[in-house]
Amino acid sequence: MPIVDLLVLSYLRKERKITTDAIASHLHKPDATIRTVLTKLIESGLVEAHGAARGQGRAYTLSAMVYRATGERAEYVRQAGFDAIQQEQMVLKYVDVHGKIIRSEAMELCRINQNQSKRLLKRLVDSGQLKMLSQGRGTFYIRP
Repeated sequence: MPIVDLLVLSYLRKERKITTDAIASHLHKPDATIRTVLTKLIESGLVEAHGAARGQGRAYTLSAMVYRATGERAEYVRQAGFDAIQQEQMVLKYVDVHGKIIRSEAMELCRINQNQSKRLLKRLVDSGQLKMLSQGRGTFYIRP
């Protein structure tokens, strides 16, 4: 295995979840080189991609196979994150328990960024599971 592949795997092991930009910067390699390495590691089953196919939303983690081989099965689930349905259920449970939720609470709860939180809450409003009250800074969400 080439040294750059090993460096990428080592950095992934340390950071758990990375973007192409972050690893290219850390290793002082061009983005194109890192993308090629990551593609090869994905094809070999050592790395998994999460998020948008292109762009800043794409992140990489070690694969379930790697975590299984190292005996850290639960760690894989923590690093891979939760799918959209799980995030929706966590937000709904939070609202059931606390009566309301704001965007920053959804961000913290689901460990997602501001745009992802906004889309998550919009999906729940559009499906009728949450109701948005107020506008701007004071916006919060409740069960209808």
